[in-house]
Amino acid sequence: MREAALALFAQHGYAAVSMRRIAQEVGVQAGALYNYTPDKQSLLFDLMQGHMDDLLNARSQEPVCTSALARLEAFSRFHIRFHLERPQAVFISYMELRNLTPRNFAVIEDLRRRYEGELETILRDGRDIGAFHVADTKITTLAIIAMLNGVNTWYRSGGRLSLPEVEAIYWDMVRKAVT
Repeated sequence: MREAALALFAQHGYAAVSMRRIAQEVGVQAGALYNYTPDKQSLLFDLMQGHMDDLLNARSQEPVCTSALARLEAFSRFHIRFHLERPQAVFISYMELRNLTPRNFAVIEDLRRRYEGELETILRDGRDIGAFHVADTKITTLAIIAMLNGVNTWYRSGGRLSLPEVEAIYWDMVRKAVT
């Protein structure tokens, strides 16, 4: 059910997808879905929270680097790899925020702040030791994440560039943006 909802929300948008359509995709009666989720809002929230929990958990499993530059590189490469493996979840996590109830939005926003906060800490630490030159760590954080998220819109496996080549090019752009 979750996979079907994820695919349908990504393809058609949350507002355009009914519980009946999700049930049809899964091959059950619409009423059966309510055994698994109270409503469509809860389903959207669960998908978004699951994505953010997976992101934060995967990030916590990454090796710890010592220098600010190495930490920034590791973050940049991780972000690209993680998100390219989950294009539908990424799309929904950014495009469907507007459809969350205020309470659900606050939870997702808190999870996003935790992830963004890691990057902002890296930038602040680098700035404080003179390794990075950024006027505003928050704006730079948001700009870097937006740039890294852009890879999902155009990258295709088997295309002109390999994933390691894309990571290297993006890392070079991130590095130049802060040094």
